[in-house]
Amino acid sequence: MTDPTSPTGTGADISRVTGISDDRTHGTFELDLAGHEAWRRAEVFAALGDSWDPVAVMQDEAEAQRLLYSGLDADQQATYAMLVAAGVLPAAGQG
Repeated sequence: MTDPTSPTGTGADISRVTGISDDRTHGTFELDLAGHEAWRRAEVFAALGDSWDPVAVMQDEAEAQRLLYSGLDADQQATYAMLVAAGVLPAAGQG
């Protein structure tokens, strides 16, 4: 397996078999997850494109959380408060 993000352009090996026994029936397979993770992250950012705005995404997420827990009746508010106190849900403004 090769790493397509390798600076050489040809890709560097990110996996190998080592410690092969004398009879060549057993060995140790090693996988460099750091190289794979770099490749995966590059692919994620390429898929997101240039218009992705992480600050706007986080602001929209905070607004969605605010709307989700707004307008609760007394029983719902008590349940929400209990879940926040138990650490199941984040407090308002912290999610």
